[in-house]
Formats: sequence, structure tokens, C-alpha cells
Amino acid sequence: MTSPNSKPTILDRIVRAAEDRMAAIAPRPDLEEAAHLAVDRRRAQGLRSLRQALAAPGPQILAECKHASPSAGVLREPFDPVALARAYEAGGAAAISVVVEPEFFLGDPAWIPEVRNAVALPVLRKDFIVCERQLYETALIGADAVLLIQRLLNPERTAILLDLAYELELEVLLEIFVDEDPAAAIDSGAEILGVNARNLATFETSVDRVIELADVLPADRVRVAESGIKDQTDISRLSAAGYDAFLIGETLVRSADPSRAVAELAGR
Repeated sequence: MTSPNSKPTILDRIVRAAEDRMAAIAPRPDLEEAAHLAVDRRRAQGLRSLRQALAAPGPQILAECKHASPSAGVLREPFDPVALARAYEAGGAAAISVVVEPEFFLGDPAWIPEVRNAVALPVLRKDFIVCERQLYETALIGADAVLLIQRLLNPERTAILLDLAYELELEVLLEIFVDEDPAAAIDSGAEILGVNARNLATFETSVDRVIELADVLPADRVRVAESGIKDQTDISRLSAAGYDAFLIGETLVRSADPSRAVAELAGR
């Protein structure tokens, strides 16, 4: 992702940490079988569709449980993802995103089953997916959907991971950043496309740039605006541009009343 003479970005450092963690984990010969058994159990209990939840009429909030971020530090203390998810659901959120990256975001994959057991909404694993093992683990812990970041993948790898995710009954939110060409993500055929307002060079967010990209995203995809969304005015502008859903983390996590914050952002 970086040239030999360029300074690594935060994303580069996060990805390197993820690759190092994966390399340090001992192989698990039964992982694929265990993941498919977990999928069978989830199917028997009833699948929860992120795509259907986000495509429903009206602005849909993908509310995020996030303990910390590299740019803002710790966002909420004490941090209880289950209580937060329940508050989001009570406020009318369409789905829950759980940030599980442990080093830079202070997350924990164990939160996924805890949150999913506590709410009736689809649950997205938000992480930095760099290999197939992580998708098997995502299915094993019971997530309904997973984030893939286009910038981390070439088109061939995107296709491989999308196929495996679908095999594991995982819906995919494929994310691009405002400072990159969306063509590869569009060409992948992914049904849910997210546009992250953050510029990775400056780490600043630009809702205006997210709005500009709306015109090039196919209307038959679920379009998700991510990051930098602070109030109902932002939601109204993004909705008018064509976005269906809104991934909101810091604004909600920092709120004294997350349930009310979700309801207000959704215009309820």
C-alpha cells in the first residue's frame, strides 16, 4: 500500500498488525468445518440480513459500538458494547456494527456473539480483514455480515473473499475511501457499498466528498455513508444525494443518551 520511500499511514500500521496477529496464530485444522457448522446453526435460528435492514425505506442507521480510535483515543469509559447495542436498538437502529480490532481500537471479537445474543438486529463485524481465516472466524463467532476494505485488496483478492463470505452466509459491506477511485469496488458486484468520509493522508473527514461520489455508485446497490456524520443535517444532505444508510460511530458512542441520539439522527 505504500511505496518504499513513503511514510506508512495509520491504515498501513493497522494492517501490518493484523497480518502479524494472523501469522502468530497456530493453524486450526477444524476451523473450516467448525465455521460451516456455525453457519448451519445460524441458518436454523434465522438469518438476519444487513442488506434488507439498510435498504428499508427512510434513513437507516448502522450504529457502531467502538471503544476507541487512533484519531480520537478512548471514546467511552466504561465501555459496555451490549448495553450500547441495546440502546441503539431501542432508538430504532437498523443494524449494529461492532469494531473488534484489538490494538488500535481496543476491540474484542468476543463482543460479536454477546451483542448478537442481546439484540434482534443484524450484526456487522468491523475489522481489518486480510485473510480467509478471519472470515471463517467471523462465521464461527456468529456475525451476520463483515466489512471488507477495498484499499487492502486487489480485484482478485476481493473476488476470493467475497465468494468465501457468501459461502459462509456473510453479507459484505465493501468500503472505499473518499480519496480513491470507486471503480474496483463497483466492478466487484458487492451489493452493499460504503463510502468512508475519511481522507487517510490527512485523517480529516469530508461529507461533501461523500456526496460527490454518490452519483457514480449504482442505484441498485445499497449505498452507505460512513464517518464524519454529526447531525440530522448531514443525514438529510446525504439522503438527498442517494445514500440509503449511515454508519455512525463516534457521535453515538460519545452521546449521553445513545438511544435518543439514534432516534434523532433517523428523524424519529
